[in-house]
Amino acid sequence: MSNRREFLKEAATGAVLVGAQSKLGLAAILDRPMGGGKPKVVIARDPAVHGPDGQLDEKHVLDLLDRAIASYTGRDHPIEAWKRIAPQGKVIGLKTNGLGGKGISTHLALVLAICERLQQAGVKPGKILVWDRNARDLEACGLTISTDPSKVRCYGSDVSGFEDKVETWGSAHVQFSKILTRECDVVLNLPILKDHEMSGVTFAMKNMYGVVKRPNELHADGCNPGVADLNAFPVIREKIRLTIGDATSSVYDGGPGFHPERLWQPNALIVGEDRVALDQIAWGILERKRAEVGMKSLEAVGRPPRYIATAADAAHRLGINDPKRINLLEI
Repeated sequence: MSNRREFLKEAATGAVLVGAQSKLGLAAILDRPMGGGKPKVVIARDPAVHGPDGQLDEKHVLDLLDRAIASYTGRDHPIEAWKRIAPQGKVIGLKTNGLGGKGISTHLALVLAICERLQQAGVKPGKILVWDRNARDLEACGLTISTDPSKVRCYGSDVSGFEDKVETWGSAHVQFSKILTRECDVVLNLPILKDHEMSGVTFAMKNMYGVVKRPNELHADGCNPGVADLNAFPVIREKIRLTIGDATSSVYDGGPGFHPERLWQPNALIVGEDRVALDQIAWGILERKRAEVGMKSLEAVGRPPRYIATAADAAHRLGINDPKRINLLEI
């Protein structure tokens, strides 16, 4: 077992002493209106993040995460950077995406790296909750179900259930997972970059389809305005505060399921708060790859992610979709 896995094992049992608590929580550092100013998006890359066997190298993933978070927060030391993100005494949810199956889901190495850094920054194991729609999706990420309150917890909405009340915003009539509404104070969004057969792109905003009971009802017209309307609910707008997007692997066509013949390795993490800006950047990455392999653009094949512009409009005000107004930092 690697040193990192030993750390996580010990931290989960409370055997590791973590650093002093920071007075600067996520809300204090990142609490500004979506769409205000020029949003920052960091793309951190490492061509060596996959080992010779094609699997992610845990140390390289941790180093890549450190670079991305340090660049985003402006702090060089990884633990200090995480102290600017992790609110003390609050339950921090990590919303993964395992819908695509084992070949194209949020990678275990990234989840482990984030859990490690959160604990080193002072977050107690029991205050970390890794979650998704159900056990199947979590297991697709390589995760193991655990409800032990003294350890890092991991379970889906199939355990917690959904709210009875149907909430409405625009076209969206939804019942939220109780994990989101009742258990998590703050959620870190951990989507995986993929093509989508209906919406064109699935990344930051589309990952929220995994927090409601019947997401299939939001897929009409290329998920537009479904994605934008869902993300406009206050509980999502306010609790989903930071996205650490997994672009270490991706599918550029045929998604959201796994198609090995369309798999490629961008070897990147994409970090930001502005969910619209993140999806706009993700769209560009997919389009460049499609062009590289000689495929038509998403617009040309009738699957442009129109929900991105909708999310940026005056009715939703979820963020910025104009590339010229996005502060993109590639490292």
